[in-house]
Amino acid sequence: MRPHPVFLLALMAAPGPGHADPADVKWAEPIEVAAGGAYKGPWRMNASEFHFVDDPTVAINDAGVAGVLFADHARRDILFQVYGPGGKERFETPVNVSRSPHIFSWLPRLVMSSGDPAHVHALWQEIVFSGGTHGGEIFYARSIDGGKTFGEPVNLSNSIAGDGKGRLTRRYWSNGSLNLAADPVGRLYAAWTEFEGALWFRRSTDGGTRFSEALRIAGEDNAGPARAPALAAAADNTVYIAWTVGEDRSADIHFARSDDGGRTFSSPHVVFDSSGHADAPKIAVDSEGTVHLVYAESPAGPGQRYHLRYTRSKDGGRNFEQPREIAASPAQAYESVNFPSLSLDAGDTLYLLWELFPDWKYYPRGLGFTWSDNGGRSFAPPSVVPGSVDTATGFNGSQQGLLMRKLAVNGKGAIAAVNSTFKAGESSHIWLFRGARN
Repeated sequence: MRPHPVFLLALMAAPGPGHADPADVKWAEPIEVAAGGAYKGPWRMNASEFHFVDDPTVAINDAGVAGVLFADHARRDILFQVYGPGGKERFETPVNVSRSPHIFSWLPRLVMSSGDPAHVHALWQEIVFSGGTHGGEIFYARSIDGGKTFGEPVNLSNSIAGDGKGRLTRRYWSNGSLNLAADPVGRLYAAWTEFEGALWFRRSTDGGTRFSEALRIAGEDNAGPARAPALAAAADNTVYIAWTVGEDRSADIHFARSDDGGRTFSSPHVVFDSSGHADAPKIAVDSEGTVHLVYAESPAGPGQRYHLRYTRSKDGGRNFEQPREIAASPAQAYESVNFPSLSLDAGDTLYLLWELFPDWKYYPRGLGFTWSDNGGRSFAPPSVVPGSVDTATGFNGSQQGLLMRKLAVNGKGAIAAVNSTFKAGESSHIWLFRGARN
């Protein structure tokens, strides 16, 4: 189904003026969102015996209310839980969002508004076999009562192409090749890739009631199959999308923008041409219109040791600065890092989270974290999120693909991060980490 938990180096960022040490972030005790078994049988499509919880994603609104969306593979459904600013859960039991117990649903994305009650938007991959060579459809559902109930899920892709699969080679791919974003005025944007290589996009201008027809952004030329789309949007109707490509040992990050709210996009261009393998991009746009981009790169090609690279564009994504490493440190206990998440607060402070690989050939354990309070000119020394490395709870998910979004920050700088852990034969868990800079 996907490569062995690939893509994988450890980093230390050079501190800049005004940056203190990692202790400037105060983390609360981790919150256990869910627990389950830890059995993963052989792949037999939707008849597979998977008994574990996995695939968390998170959002946090300006009231400090955090929502966590995750997969319960034993139930084959996507579930939702809400936590107040003090860390107390709102629902006695998590709310079932997907409601398709005979079909695996996994690797979701989440958007929450700051209204009371908040509107909650969920996007996920459902392993529907529609007649093609690979199963996968992209489903969306929303709640207008803070997540207490969700409307009937809607199939946004409705194809036989194996939607949500980000192909690395013909043999290997990552599930979870999809994304969901909202602009500051509530317009929604969804993107996903299919196994055959196309990158698709849909938008909603009415809070998810209706979506536009699917627009194909990439995948019609010889650039390679699109993989791992990332979205960002501004209040002025500008939408940005970045992605990488498969079947290319020196894959680069591709980028396009829309100036009309996603009706049309510019011709894609490569951000930076390098000989390394670039993967798993994330983007964000700040209040000045600067587009920030972080991604993983392996100098030796796909499936090797990875490091993180950062760049930014001050002209709306037309031109990017020379990418730079958020620097490596052999003193760290990690051979590789990959799969970053990126978020901004209202003061344009950047926050980054990523997977830590003690052994680049195996599953990650723990989450790395840093920030920049000067627009990306420099970053604080990375640290490990407290409580995210625990040998007693096993390695990190997600086991169907690590193309996830595990970090959210609200306008006031309240941090919410999530992780899943799996210890074979014992237990699996979903964790929520709450933090803030001092």
